[in-house]
Amino acid sequence: MAASQAVEEMRGRVVLGEFGVRNVHTTDFPGNYSGYDDAWDQDRFEKNFRVDVVHMDENSLEFDMVGIDAAIANAFRRILLAEVPTMAVEKVLVYNNTSIVQDEILAHRLGLIPIHADPRLFEYRNQGDEEGTEIDTLQFRLQVRCTRNPHAAKDSSDPNELYVNHKVYTRHMTWIPLGNQADLFPEGTIRPVHDDILIAQLRPGQEIDLLMHCVKGIGKDHAKFSPVATASYRLLPDITLLEPVEGDAAEELSRCFSPGVIEVQEVQGKKVARVANPRLDTFSREIFRHEKLKKVVRLARVRDHYIYGVSLCRPGWSAVARSLLTATSTSWVQAIHLPQPPK
Repeated sequence: MAASQAVEEMRGRVVLGEFGVRNVHTTDFPGNYSGYDDAWDQDRFEKNFRVDVVHMDENSLEFDMVGIDAAIANAFRRILLAEVPTMAVEKVLVYNNTSIVQDEILAHRLGLIPIHADPRLFEYRNQGDEEGTEIDTLQFRLQVRCTRNPHAAKDSSDPNELYVNHKVYTRHMTWIPLGNQADLFPEGTIRPVHDDILIAQLRPGQEIDLLMHCVKGIGKDHAKFSPVATASYRLLPDITLLEPVEGDAAEELSRCFSPGVIEVQEVQGKKVARVANPRLDTFSREIFRHEKLKKVVRLARVRDHYIYGVSLCRPGWSAVARSLLTATSTSWVQAIHLPQPPK
């Protein structure tokens, strides 16, 4: 019985010890364990695999992907970073730039500004096309000139009071519709994601006048097309109390973990600790600093349960993320049904 439990732990858990981590590598391949059928089985995969969206808003996304190997989990993370299309500034036509920011640096800064536009509504621009059309290009104009404020106090030294338009923000970018884009997109839908991104600073007499062309692309071609600021995953924590923890030890145990992980309850007049929500734990291993407590807790992670945290830099991408997640299991199963090559 003990041997069977040890094998199950080795197959399904990554155990964190005081001086190291056990069961790091995947070992459930065919023939490695006697009595276990680890050969590929499509029905078993479809039964165990699932995607659970835990939280999603315009700026962040958290979801669980269960029943996969680390290689597939990392592949999906790389897809989020490099394969999901977005719209970004590709070409900048500078008519006048007398600021201290060089044209190349200014164009690079403009390319990194996230654009609020659904990429599914646009086509990729053909390579070599100099002029864009309404189906593959968005056009923005930036025209700002800095002047002195005639109403500023004579003894003032605050640039915000002395100058007008001395800071160029993304709110100064004006969308210029091409073709029938004005009819397709309501006013305010095509714009920079944030209107307070600082582009440059000017002084009286300096001016920026330019035209921007935004096209559809993916992060594999350039980082400016990446739809996420960060995309990471971690294994689901699994915290087990090996024996009851009561009294002051229960309070001390709860302080060793992140808030909400360990809950202290009153049971028959005694304080008793229980694991409430292990998902919240960051595994700081503070428990190993306490000689009495480290022997009553087992820290582990579920090997095939991945928690993804994605920070979106283009809120319009959340709709794409939703459709991508809902289609993931179906597309993978369809891929499995592809005909096998002849032997």
